[in-house]
Amino acid sequence: MSRLPVKKTYKLYIGGEFPRSESGRTYEAEGANVARGSRKDLRDAVRAARAAFPKWASMTAYNRGQVIYRIAEMLESRRSEFADLSSGAKEVDRAIDRLVWYAGWADKLAQVLGSSNPVAGPYFNFTVPEPTGVVGILAPDEPPLLGIVSRMAPVIVGGNTTVVVASGTHPLAAIELAEVLATSDVPGGVVNLLTGHREELGSWLAGHMDVNALDLAGADGQTAELEQLAAENVKRVVHGSPDGQSPWEIASFLELKTIWHPIGV
Repeated sequence: MSRLPVKKTYKLYIGGEFPRSESGRTYEAEGANVARGSRKDLRDAVRAARAAFPKWASMTAYNRGQVIYRIAEMLESRRSEFADLSSGAKEVDRAIDRLVWYAGWADKLAQVLGSSNPVAGPYFNFTVPEPTGVVGILAPDEPPLLGIVSRMAPVIVGGNTTVVVASGTHPLAAIELAEVLATSDVPGGVVNLLTGHREELGSWLAGHMDVNALDLAGADGQTAELEQLAAENVKRVVHGSPDGQSPWEIASFLELKTIWHPIGV
């Protein structure tokens, strides 16, 4: 007797869980039915990211690096599967190596980006990097896996949490990456992933008053509109590279705090 295969239901990833869109909407992409996120889904994702921020930001940098390294381990274990969802094994290998590279930077940021500043007085003066908060990311369409990894990793390694709007045309790599995140050690809410129509979700994300920064790597023709919406609460706006790898990619989502302390006290 023949049987019908069980087809995968592609859902959202919010707060460490996989809900359907509250709207019940789906759309077709890459031969699959994919959840079409709504404005309420986006608000739920931002709320989850904000709730996860204090714990993630207060973890030691070493621990954050270990968690991100664990993402790379889990991605390595599904290498062949992700090769079919991207441009091939080479892209998957680069995504894995990029995660390992950023994991290694976690406990080195303070030394490289911070400083001890000379002052004319009996004081110590230090500058230390701190996370910005909740960062919204519009993931690029190409490359489908490496692009989202290249934008997500520098955001979370510095202690931020994120809401990612996946590529509208190539969302499957991002959705499968959410499963990798869920089965690694990333606390729920640190990364939240929405699929759907980017022209809808992008404007709602840019205008959300509890989002602190915005990465427009996948904004395409929406850039001017999204920058204007982001200006309403003075969001930091970054035009990220779909294939960027640099400690300055991390610094783009950090604030530098200067501390004065009397000598001898």
